[in-house]
Amino acid sequence: MVQFSTLVIVSLLVAFYGGTFLISLRIGKKQENADGFMTAGNKLGFGVSAASMTATWIWASSMYASATSGYTYGISGPIHYGLWGALMILFIYPFGQRIRKVAPKAHTLAEVMYARHGRSSQLMLAGSNIVGSLISLMSNFLAGGLLIALLSPFNFIQGVFIVALGVLLYTLWSGFRASVLTDFVQLIGMLGAVAVLVPFIFFAAGFPAAFESGAGNLTAEQGNFFSSVAFFEQGAPYIAAVLAYAIGNQTIAQRLFAVREDLIKPTFITATVGYGATVIGVGMLGVLALYLGIEPMDGDVNNLIPQMAASYLPGILLAVFFVMIIGALSSTADSDLAALSSIVMTDVYGQAVAGKANANPRRMLLIGRVTMIVATAAAISLASLQLSILDLLVFVGALWGALVFPVIASFYWGKVTNKAFTVSVLVALAAFLPVRFSWVPMDGMFGILSDIVAVVGIGVVLGLMTFGFFGLKVAQIVGGLAIVLSAPFAIGFLHDYPTLSGSLVAYAVSTVVCFAMSVNQRETFDFELIKQRTGDFDDDELPAVGASGK
Repeated sequence: MVQFSTLVIVSLLVAFYGGTFLISLRIGKKQENADGFMTAGNKLGFGVSAASMTATWIWASSMYASATSGYTYGISGPIHYGLWGALMILFIYPFGQRIRKVAPKAHTLAEVMYARHGRSSQLMLAGSNIVGSLISLMSNFLAGGLLIALLSPFNFIQGVFIVALGVLLYTLWSGFRASVLTDFVQLIGMLGAVAVLVPFIFFAAGFPAAFESGAGNLTAEQGNFFSSVAFFEQGAPYIAAVLAYAIGNQTIAQRLFAVREDLIKPTFITATVGYGATVIGVGMLGVLALYLGIEPMDGDVNNLIPQMAASYLPGILLAVFFVMIIGALSSTADSDLAALSSIVMTDVYGQAVAGKANANPRRMLLIGRVTMIVATAAAISLASLQLSILDLLVFVGALWGALVFPVIASFYWGKVTNKAFTVSVLVALAAFLPVRFSWVPMDGMFGILSDIVAVVGIGVVLGLMTFGFFGLKVAQIVGGLAIVLSAPFAIGFLHDYPTLSGSLVAYAVSTVVCFAMSVNQRETFDFELIKQRTGDFDDDELPAVGASGK
């Protein structure tokens, strides 16, 4: 395996992070604006927005996780990971258009929930995003530390510190603007590198002969493109997980609020294609490693991609690969820092502490930058645990499933109340955890009950996907048919897949409870109030949240 010297690795890192820092210096403003720091004035164009959306969704962790899926489940693994992830980006845009219509100048989804419901709903969404972004930040630092440790004399902890400080260096200066503009440059390099490096590794490893000679290394399920194990352990849980990521993730919402409203659809369609092609392509390296019978270094599947690159790429292409992965993880890590700073600036200080009318924009900027520093330190500490990236992604996505229906319903249905939102999410989480971690015996009646609820969750997931494009009637038909058709096959065995069933239970419980608590409400919310209660922090003429919503 090729390894870089200290001088080479330092030169590559200085060139990459120095270049991104220079870009952030050129776009920085002497008199920084808090709203621009968070959403870039709500007027980003198509090219920058599409590139930023794609680069944010294509993170180093998604590349590593796709390869892990290919190594674990065979050729269908990267398809399940990349295809469903790509389709979820596509499913975001109709909901995104509705969100921007009712809140054209918001900064965070939690801010909108405060305007729509009140404090508890806001804190739930903000809290879940803080946890999710910290885990995402940690997993990207983890990926960077593993890469640097494998390809250089530096150890894992030193690699984590280098990546963390490099990302913080340029993001701290201009916040969200630095994130989206560096995303554009990073994505161009990333796509070019993938187009060259993945085919090169395949042919250097003996493709296509390796797929014939190495077929004996696969189990029957790994060799089956339509593997039920791959679908129930990877594909189906990821469908549910990424829908939750799409709706609840502040890094996505931030780009939704930043892009010009008329460009939402083409931006997300372009990101769908870019993400799917890139992540599936890189994930095939895991399939190749499986056919070649390669054992992950130190038994850690997170090492697969850098291990394959170091084994089959010559020095110059390995340097390109190194910069590609560093760019991928940095493009998402800076998005997480921007998201965390926006949440603390808007939802903690701007709403809970100072109040919308009294918030000081300059103090908000200081708070946002301090948040980035604290978040970086916390993520470095968490990265030292070296947890499985794939497990983290699926777990967080499943956990967010409890929020999906209450959040979407709050943008369309005026009867949803703060109490219904809060109670439905808490009850769903209480149901999710014991199923996901098998805290109670899943055989017997409890397993059957879990399966029945999970079947309702199947209808909810497919119904929500349909609703965004085709409206309520079609969604109800699709959801109902999904429940009826899946019940005979799913009840009795679905609890054998705790990741999938836990996620579906969260969807089902939150939907049923939220609907039951809202359907008989006589008062309906006036969505025009959200426009008045959210917006630039320079505007003091905002009605109080307690004003009538009738």
